Amino acid sequence: MVFYRSGRLRRDPSQFARGSLTHGGCYSTIAGGFPAGLPPANPMSKPEISSDAIMTRQHRFATQTVHAGEGPCPVTGALDTPIYQSTTFASANSDDMAAVYGDEKPGYMYTRYGNPTIRALELKMAALEGCEGALATASGMAAISSAILAFVGSGDHVVAARSLYGAAYDFLNHLLPRYGAAATFAGSARMEDFEKSIRPNTRLIYFETPSNPVLEIIDIGALAALARSHRIPLMIDNTFASPVLQRPAGLGVTVVVHSATKYLCGHGDAMGGIIAGPESYITPLSKSILRDFGGIISPFNAWLILRGIHTLPLRVFAQCANAQRIADFLNSHSQVERVNYPGLPGHPGHEIAEAQMKAFGAMISFEVKGGYEGGKKVMDRVKIFARAASLGDTRSLIVHSASTSHRAVPREQRLAIGISDGLVRLSVGVEDPDDLIEDLDQALAF
Repeated sequence: MVFYRSGRLRRDPSQFARGSLTHGGCYSTIAGGFPAGLPPANPMSKPEISSDAIMTRQHRFATQTVHAGEGPCPVTGALDTPIYQSTTFASANSDDMAAVYGDEKPGYMYTRYGNPTIRALELKMAALEGCEGALATASGMAAISSAILAFVGSGDHVVAARSLYGAAYDFLNHLLPRYGAAATFAGSARMEDFEKSIRPNTRLIYFETPSNPVLEIIDIGALAALARSHRIPLMIDNTFASPVLQRPAGLGVTVVVHSATKYLCGHGDAMGGIIAGPESYITPLSKSILRDFGGIISPFNAWLILRGIHTLPLRVFAQCANAQRIADFLNSHSQVERVNYPGLPGHPGHEIAEAQMKAFGAMISFEVKGGYEGGKKVMDRVKIFARAASLGDTRSLIVHSASTSHRAVPREQRLAIGISDGLVRLSVGVEDPDDLIEDLDQALAF
C-alpha cells in the first residue's frame, strides 16, 4: 500500500515485513513497451506494442540494451526511436483531452507529464535494472533528490553511507534539514555501523557501491537483509557500476538511482538521471514529486542516452579491462602511495566486489607522493587524460576530488573516509591501455 501524508509519498511498513516488491521483488514485466512511433489513429493514444519490441527476461542483457523499450514504428517502420521534441500533444476532442488528463485513458498531453521518447528510455532502464518501473529525470541529482524526498519528509531520518558523491552528501547534510528531516552517516561500511545509526524514525537507508571517489565496497545483500529486518527501504546509487556490472534489485535493494549522464550515456553529451523500482513506488512518484518539482529530462537528452545504452556493455567491459591494467601499473609505481581499485587483491572490499560484480569497474583513485602538490603535478602533466569532471565517457578523465566533486564535504570528514588533499581520481576510457599507461608514467616522472 502506498499513501500520502503531508504532501509526500509514504509507505505502509507492513510491505517490508511481507517481503513484498519493495525489497528485491522487482522484475522485468515491462521490458518491451510500446514503440515510440506515430500513433496510427488518435494522436493521444499509445500505439500497440510491436512484436519486435517485446523483450522478456529470457533475453540476455546485451540484447536488452539494444531492444528493450524500443521497436520499429508501426506507421513509418523507423528503427530508431523518434525524438518527440514537443512540449504539448493535441487531443482529438474535449472528451479525449479530459480523459487523458484524468488518467482515465492512456495518452500524452504535456512533456512534464510524459513523452514517448522519455518513456522508451524508462522502459529500457526498468528492463536493464530488473525492476517493474523507472523514471527518467533531468540529472543524476534530480533523480537522487526526488527519489529520497518520496520517502522522507518532516520529522524523518535517513541513514547514509559515509562515502558518497559530494552533491549527494550536500543534499543529505544541508538541504534535507530544510525540509525538517535529518541524516546520519554510518561510521564505516560494516553492517554494525549502519545498524547503530538506525532510529525509530528512520525512513530510508542510502548508499553507493563502489563509492565516489574512494571505491569503498558495501555488501549489497547484507545491507538489504539489515534494511529488511528493520522494515526500512534501501536505495543505491548504481552509477559507478551500471547495470552491466551489478543489478542491485536482484540482491534486495528497493530503489536504484543513476546519473545517466555517466556510463549510460557514455559520450559526455547528455545530462540525465534514472530512478528504478517497484511500480507501487514509481507511479506515485511520477505524479507527485517529479512532476511538481519539475526535474524532467528533455526528449533530445533521453534519445542521446538511449543511443548510448545500445553500446553500454561493449564500452563498460572495455573500460574495465583498461582500468585493471592501469591499477596494476599504479600499484607498483614508486611515486604512488596508495591505489583504490576493488580489482586489486589488497583492496579491503575485493572479495565482496568479486562476489557481487561482473567486473571491478573503470574508476580508480590514487594518492601520489607529495600530497596536494604531487597530485597537482600529475594533473598538470597528463596529455591524454582530460582534466575534466564527470565520468563514464569514452574519453579518459582525471580530476582532483577535494577541490571539485567533494569540495562541499568538510575536510575532517573527507580525510576520515580517505579523500586526502592529494587524491586523484581517474575515469578510464576506451583508448588503448598502453597509451594511457605511458601517459600516466610520464606524468609521474617528477
